[in-house]
Amino acid sequence: MIRYRLARLGLASPGMPMNLTFSVTNLCQSRCKTCKIWELYQKCPEKRRDELTLEEIEKIFRSIGHIFIFNMSGGEPFLRPDIVEIVGLACKYLTPGIIHIPTNAIASKKIEQDVLAILEVIQTNNPGIQLTVKPSLDHIGEKHDEIRGVKGNFEKVIDLFKRLKGLQAKYPNLHAELGTVISKWNVHDIGEIAGFITALGGDSYRNEIAEQRSEMFNMEDPITPSSDAYERAIKRFIREIRNNMEDRGLFQRMTQAFRLVYYDLAIRILKENRQVIPCYGGLSNVHMSPYSDIWACCTLGYEKSMGNLRDYHYDFRALWNSPKAWEVRASIKKGACACPLANQAYSNILLHGPSLLKTLGNILVRRGIFS
Repeated sequence: MIRYRLARLGLASPGMPMNLTFSVTNLCQSRCKTCKIWELYQKCPEKRRDELTLEEIEKIFRSIGHIFIFNMSGGEPFLRPDIVEIVGLACKYLTPGIIHIPTNAIASKKIEQDVLAILEVIQTNNPGIQLTVKPSLDHIGEKHDEIRGVKGNFEKVIDLFKRLKGLQAKYPNLHAELGTVISKWNVHDIGEIAGFITALGGDSYRNEIAEQRSEMFNMEDPITPSSDAYERAIKRFIREIRNNMEDRGLFQRMTQAFRLVYYDLAIRILKENRQVIPCYGGLSNVHMSPYSDIWACCTLGYEKSMGNLRDYHYDFRALWNSPKAWEVRASIKKGACACPLANQAYSNILLHGPSLLKTLGNILVRRGIFS
C-alpha cells in the first residue's frame, strides 16, 4: 500500500496491482437496457476471433504473477468454453485469495457444472481461495426480464442461486451472492428489491450504479439515475445491510463493511462530480479486455487505454511501466475523471486512512465492541 501511494506521487515504480479484472469474452445472451456490449458481435462478428486464446492468457498470467483478487467479467463469463481452464491458469500463476465471477444466470445448469469444476480446480490448487459467484438481479419477476431483455431470466437467476446455495455444504469457500445494477429503470424500487433479496438469504448483496462506459458501448445512453434518487434508494439499502451484518460470517461482514463506506462515497461522487478520495486506478487495480487491452479501469476503457499486450509480446510488466501507462495515471491523479466504480472504490478505501477506519468501525460496532 505504501508503494501505491509513492507511485501515485511519482516517487516509485508502480509495483504490481492487487486486483485484476479480466473480461474473458464480450459474448452475451442478455439484451440489457444499461449495456450494449451484446451488439458488438452482431455488428462485427469477426471481432470474436480476436479474443485471447488460452495459450496467450497463460503467457500474460505468467508475466503478471501474484495478485490478491481476480475478477472474471464479460459479456457473460460462463459463455467462455474454457472458463475452467482460465481459472486453473489463474490459480497456478496469479495465486489469488479471492476469485469473483458475475453472471446473468441464463444458462443456469451449465453454470452450476462449471462452478463445480472450478471448485475442484481450486480444491486441487489452494482450498483457501474464496470463490464468489454473483447472479445479477435487477428487479423482481417480469420487471427483471424487461431490464435484462430476456424472458424467463428472473426464474433462471432464482434457480441458479438455489443451486449455488446447495453446493455450500460441500464447498464452504463458495459464496452465493446477488447483485443489482441501479439504473433509472429500478432506482425507485430498490427497497422492494433489497427486501426480496434479503429474504432469499444470499451470502452478500452488492449493487452498483449504472454508468456510461466505453467498454459497454453505452456512452450515449441516459441510464444513470439522478444523485438525489440514488441517495434515497441507497439509504434504505444501507439500513438493510446494517440490520443483517451481525448474522454474517467474518468474510461477509468485512465485505459489507466496505460497501457501507462505498455507498457514502458513491453518493458524494455523483453529487460533487469529483474524486472525493484519491483514486489508485492503474496502480492498485487493472482491467484487461478480451483482446488484451490494458485499462486503469473499465470506465476509462477504450478511451484511455494503457496499451495492448500483444504489442508487448504479452509482457505485462513492460506495458505496466510504459510511458503511456504513466500518462494515464497522471490524468487520474489530476482528477480528470471521477466515477463511482465499485471495484476500484474498494481499493481506494483500503488506501485511504479515514475511509479504512470507517470500515473497521462498521465491523466492530456490529460485533458489539463499541455498541
